[in-house]
Amino acid sequence: MGLLTLLFSDPLAFLLLVPVLLYSVIAHEIAHGWVAYFFGDKTAKYAGRFSLNPAVHLDPIGTLTIFLVGFGWAKPVPVDYASLRSRRAIISVSLAGCLANILIATLAIFLLQFAPIQNSQLLGPILLTAAKINITLGALNLIPIPPLDGYRVLAEFLPWNAKYRLMLLEPFGFFIIIILLWLGILGPLINFVYNLILGLIAIVLGLKA
Repeated sequence: MGLLTLLFSDPLAFLLLVPVLLYSVIAHEIAHGWVAYFFGDKTAKYAGRFSLNPAVHLDPIGTLTIFLVGFGWAKPVPVDYASLRSRRAIISVSLAGCLANILIATLAIFLLQFAPIQNSQLLGPILLTAAKINITLGALNLIPIPPLDGYRVLAEFLPWNAKYRLMLLEPFGFFIIIILLWLGILGPLINFVYNLILGLIAIVLGLKA
């Protein structure tokens, strides 16, 4: 069931959830740009992609799919990978977006551990949805299929011929992702990451107690 159904069942929850989800995909792209900037590539900055203005980032189709199928994308931040010069820099830039989504999910799951929020019929479901969608975004982008981030990481360890053959999949990448989602292959991974984060938060709270 798509998130658009929430618009009819609980309009207030939908309105509160919209900016959370939109800025989740925006944070993913800004993270790529910031880490690239750290390694000396200023392309994203000069393109104005450090802005928090959604109009600068959002892709119409990618935004719509967030609410239809639970994942989506923003306009890719321009990165001059040739200027990064090192494998560490390329991998760091590639993983930055996924890490941003995992951090957002972790924050949402952490807040859910507090009873007033957990028992709230409004905030509880919003944070739970935000956590699961951010984990989905992070997990999806780790799949080594072009143009996803996981492909660029894997490509750093492949010989040129294998990298080129994998690159040929790029026109079909979106359809491969849809098939994976339809087959439910990512469901166990998303649940695993969610429970892993939950366990780590429990350990941290336990240590502080």
